[in-house]
Amino acid sequence: MFSFNHFNFNVMDLDRSLAFYKEALGLEPVRRMEAPDGSFTIVFLGDKMTGFMLELTYLAGREAAYDLGECEYHLAMLAEDYQAAYARHKEMGVICYENTAMGIYFIQDPDGYWIEIIPKR
Repeated sequence: MFSFNHFNFNVMDLDRSLAFYKEALGLEPVRRMEAPDGSFTIVFLGDKMTGFMLELTYLAGREAAYDLGECEYHLAMLAEDYQAAYARHKEMGVICYENTAMGIYFIQDPDGYWIEIIPKR
């Protein structure tokens, strides 16, 4: 038997990403790991409601942005108050795609990853 634990995004600027995920989605660090030689930092973010975590990995010295391909994968988040979430994300300028027929939208993080926002139904 298996259960979900975490999903990973590699990021170019850890502080910028941490600020984005706190402001946009209310995610907060729950665990941090740093390589003794400073070559990487991993921060796990949690939502305070489930045990699922988003892992942000920062690799020191990386200069090229990550190639996200066609971005066919994404993380999905359930919004308790969809209208308030939509208004906040619209104000932040992070909405990258809306599907009004399905009643969902996507936001884009600083590294180009897409996060689907789903209303609680």
